[in-house]
Amino acid sequence: MKKIMLSLIAIMCLAGFSSLSFAEDMGKTKDEMKGEMKGKMKAKKSKMKAKHNEMKGEMKEIKDETKGATGK
Repeated sequence: MKKIMLSLIAIMCLAGFSSLSFAEDMGKTKDEMKGEMKGKMKAKKSKMKAKHNEMKGEMKEIKDETKGATGK
């Protein structure tokens, strides 16, 4: 009976340690994914900002053309 109880306790301890290491691995993976997403978002923001500045320049050109055409 003692051997069975000791075996059960040993198995429970091993299961507890493996679940802790699994949780730690999941935490590391989460942090890695978070870092990747931040990098992607920064790249996307910079592309959008460049596009916005380009459109802003085009609108200024159009405004200047219409201003010149009306003579004001």
